[in-house]
Amino acid sequence: MATRPLLQRSATWRILLGLGWITLMLVHAVGILQFDPLERLETWSYDLRLRVAAQPDPDPRVVIVDLDERSLQEIGRWPWPRHRVAELVTELLDRQQAALVAFDVVFAEADESSGLPVLESLAAGRLSTQVEFRTALDEMRDALDRDAILARTIRGRSVLLGYYFNSGQGAIRSGGLPAPVFLAEGFAGRSIDFVRADGYGSNIPILQESASGAGHFTPLFDRDGLSRRVPLLIELDGDLYESLSLAVARLYLGGVLPRAIFGSAKGDGYDAIEWLQIGERLIPVDAAVSARIPYRGPQGSFPYVAAADLLGGRIPEASLAGRIVLVGTSAPGLMDLRATPVGSAYPGVEIHANMIAGILDGTIKSEPAYLLGFEVLVLLLAGGLLAFVFPRLGPGAAVLVVAVAVTTLIAAALVTWSRFNLVLPVTGSILGISGVFLLNVLYGLFVESRAKRQIAGLFGQYVPPRVVEVLADNPAAASMEGENRVMSVLFSDVRDFTSISESLPAPVLSRLMNVYLTAMTEVVQQHAGTIDKYIGDAIMAFWGAPLPSNTHALDAVRTAMRMQERAASLRTEFEARGWPQLQIGIGINTGPMNVGNMGSEFRRAYTVMGDSVNLGARLESLTKQYGAPVLVGEDTARAIGDWIVFRELDRIRVKGKREAVSIHEPIAERDPAVSAPSPQLQTRCKRFAQMLEAYRATDWALALDRLDELQEAGEYPALITLYRQRIEHYRNTPPPPGWDGAFTFLTK
Repeated sequence: MATRPLLQRSATWRILLGLGWITLMLVHAVGILQFDPLERLETWSYDLRLRVAAQPDPDPRVVIVDLDERSLQEIGRWPWPRHRVAELVTELLDRQQAALVAFDVVFAEADESSGLPVLESLAAGRLSTQVEFRTALDEMRDALDRDAILARTIRGRSVLLGYYFNSGQGAIRSGGLPAPVFLAEGFAGRSIDFVRADGYGSNIPILQESASGAGHFTPLFDRDGLSRRVPLLIELDGDLYESLSLAVARLYLGGVLPRAIFGSAKGDGYDAIEWLQIGERLIPVDAAVSARIPYRGPQGSFPYVAAADLLGGRIPEASLAGRIVLVGTSAPGLMDLRATPVGSAYPGVEIHANMIAGILDGTIKSEPAYLLGFEVLVLLLAGGLLAFVFPRLGPGAAVLVVAVAVTTLIAAALVTWSRFNLVLPVTGSILGISGVFLLNVLYGLFVESRAKRQIAGLFGQYVPPRVVEVLADNPAAASMEGENRVMSVLFSDVRDFTSISESLPAPVLSRLMNVYLTAMTEVVQQHAGTIDKYIGDAIMAFWGAPLPSNTHALDAVRTAMRMQERAASLRTEFEARGWPQLQIGIGINTGPMNVGNMGSEFRRAYTVMGDSVNLGARLESLTKQYGAPVLVGEDTARAIGDWIVFRELDRIRVKGKREAVSIHEPIAERDPAVSAPSPQLQTRCKRFAQMLEAYRATDWALALDRLDELQEAGEYPALITLYRQRIEHYRNTPPPPGWDGAFTFLTK
């Protein structure tokens, strides 16, 4: 198995998944396919911005005269007699000096509460001959005709009435409509998706004709049942009628007719109205010529005055001077409460107040077509770029990038909302970027974690747990494919293991070897070594793979020295158990080696091969002849430098090799805190070096003198015997001219 190709495949799949997700977001953004959850999320984002930008103080320019529960209890149930409504209008326009009054109610039926129709029926019937009765009725008619009283009160004054449209099979038409603001021929040849109506419910003609105008208060609900838009124009029989909020704003601003502004400069062939203009004020509208309601906040964002307090004279004179007054209700029984983003039971009259204030201030939010380009651009550039970047980032960097990108988009949405009154569509972009990040995280959790488990399974039996963790976190650092590296290899073997094994029962031998191999393995893994294999009592380990290392030679030699120390402590433990003493020899060599997953189709193992490995094995077997616990090759000693004190023991030429190599024994570490060499040891090493120099110079007498000195000190008996035998041999059979001092072994 190769982890690098696996990592490359992983990155490719993560990029493809990210691009696929961005493509889905683009398909939704451009309208090819609409995903309902994304639509709901964008709507939630819009509502959240409304609530975040809520204004803390009420807007005093628009006042709501509330037909609240207290007013209904004090004056009576609705509808009130028209003369009481006339009194309310007089109070508002004369005593309170309001700029205009608009009714968010419909006077759909004549007021017969005075009994005038009954009296007229009597005068035309049974009492037709009663002259006095008819004369009295004529004198009282003006006082009894309450619709006429209200009509006279509002005629010629700034009073607007409300009405509603209806649609469907049950649509009816009642009352009188005001004049349309646009006639059918005004949009001839254009296909505009106006909200269309089949019927209406309006005010009785006498009142409609007396008012300064009227506007509809037909609600418009989104799919979730919330009211976020108002249809500023509704089409009936080809003519267009304005909303109550638009009519109020027009009257307040001088009564100029609105002007439709199309998206193109010429207007020809472009069927979408993008703006309605009143004087200098532009009102952004959507394709259905509806405007977003600029909610200032929850209910109470405009001043409320109880109708009963006005009629009862409890409001100081001129308190509403110059203000726009809307007459409506917050009483649940009159059923003018709507579900909105800022409240689940929001008075409909306050929706008109929000629209009027938004028209006057120019704060109605718009979502022009070019904002679609912004969303597409963000998805293509940011989303597409991050799809390639995320697979190459670590978790911390990826989280930081996502946080910065999402924060930037949120900040852009809030700034464009508050300063430019734009509804920037950022939900798709945020979801696109976050989705790419999440896909990468999930891929890492569910797919790459499998690769990590594979790595742990492959290397867990060879290397220490901390190395497995590094490999699992960074699979690119490991490769099971064969490659050539400069590494260090260690071989250890138990002396006379055959005779030991023959002297012990099988269960005892098994326990002894388990204790011994466990102890030695712990030492190897403590120094970041990789266990290659156990060969009976022998251990093979290497350094420099699977993780590269610049200290592999030093780690290997330190491991060997610690293994000998651990073996010494084991001998004490084994003696207490009655087990035989174990002596071990260790050989180490450094050089180029082939490392990787090698073997047959039936069984493979992660191992090292090569001449440098073979020399390491030969050095282990030579420890018996030289009487040294640890032997290392010259490349190992050279790679370590001054960290370890070495004693050169010989220069040898192993069977099958023409080049000679020097072999060394590690004596101590240079660090005094660990095991600095003693003066006596340094003296003995110096004497041995002098002996070796004389030996290679064929000065046999001097070499023997130095061996005598070493023998008197009781050091190196096997080594002294070895060199005495060689000197005796060379005295009888001198080496050839140009001899390099190397001893050639004829057997392995």
